[in-house]
Amino acid sequence: MTQDSEQQPPKIEFPCEDYMVKVVRDSEGHVHEFVLEVMRRHVPDLDESRLKHTPSRNGRFTSMTFFIIATGEPQLKALFEELKAHPGVHMVL
Repeated sequence: MTQDSEQQPPKIEFPCEDYMVKVVRDSEGHVHEFVLEVMRRHVPDLDESRLKHTPSRNGRFTSMTFFIIATGEPQLKALFEELKAHPGVHMVL
């Protein structure tokens, strides 16, 4: 495969409004508070009124969808790494 045929991910221009972050976490325990605490720390102007919770069919997991103003790659990298470090967080998209 040549380099020309490889698809490059789309470039994001920062600041990026309405950047979606989805966190799939355990429904039980204190993971909800952990996720909110991390999001508030990395996104000081977090609009929690736009937060959407979606339980899984069997109720074991909950996805939390945030829409943030992403300020740059360092912010997103730190946010994703911190969220993924928690054993109750299964996926960060």
